[in-house]
Amino acid sequence: MKYKDYYEILGVPRTASQDDIKKAYRKLARTHHPDMSKAPDAEARFKELGEAYATLKDEAKRAAYDELGHPKPGAEFRPPPQWQQDFASGGMSFEDLDLADLLAAMGRGQRTGPQHAMPLKGQDFETSVTITLEDARRGSTVNLTLADGAAERTLQVTIPPGASQNQKLRLRGKGGKGFNGGPDGDIYLHIKLAPHAVFRPDHHNLYFDLALAPWEAVLGTEVEVPTLDQPVLLTVPPGTRARQKLRLRGRGLVADQSDLFAIVHIDVPRTPSARERELFQELAKVSRFNPRAVTL
Repeated sequence: MKYKDYYEILGVPRTASQDDIKKAYRKLARTHHPDMSKAPDAEARFKELGEAYATLKDEAKRAAYDELGHPKPGAEFRPPPQWQQDFASGGMSFEDLDLADLLAAMGRGQRTGPQHAMPLKGQDFETSVTITLEDARRGSTVNLTLADGAAERTLQVTIPPGASQNQKLRLRGKGGKGFNGGPDGDIYLHIKLAPHAVFRPDHHNLYFDLALAPWEAVLGTEVEVPTLDQPVLLTVPPGTRARQKLRLRGRGLVADQSDLFAIVHIDVPRTPSARERELFQELAKVSRFNPRAVTL
């Protein structure tokens, strides 16, 4: 089914009053009436104006039309799933209809079925929100602004602790209003995690890079490292190697259920002092360690 922008056809905003819609239609209808216009598409244009006006002048049809959102004119779209079920119960499908047929059924049942009001579920909405890793761990409250038909509304949403990248929350009954006693639609909220200066999320776990001096890796040490809550002491065991993962349990995005991992990198002084150079030279003479030795 292809979408038609009836507001654009009549040249009025989506917030136009009934008087504005009527005036716009009368003016355009006179201009494009086949008896008045010599344009080759006058008849088609006049019919299109009539279709737009027939929908927008009727409050019930206009409300139903607004619930469809605002796709691009000519774009293929599908109405809410509940609408398909209602039409299917009368032996019809959306493939049998165009947009005018669909809206003509609003408020008086299916065109081929009983003449009664058809309960229709309201439109579902999909939107996304970006939150920080700190908010993902602790939970947060965000304000969503939704284009609901011809108007906008703001909704306050609580995101529970432990949200992860691309998680989808379903807000039941917070979407478009239902028709003729039908249920309200839902909102599907997609969670995005903002990039962090230190941590990298992987599902509910977190990773960060930890630089160690050679002697810290060899001898072991305790270092203060950051977390999403507060810094903690991490024990580095003797003989820690580069790219080794050191775990801090319960410090991931879900408290006490996911972990924070430090990925070890061995760093060296770029400009060692004379004494440091002397000690490294002594170590090179006495050490039998060969990092390139192949173990058979």
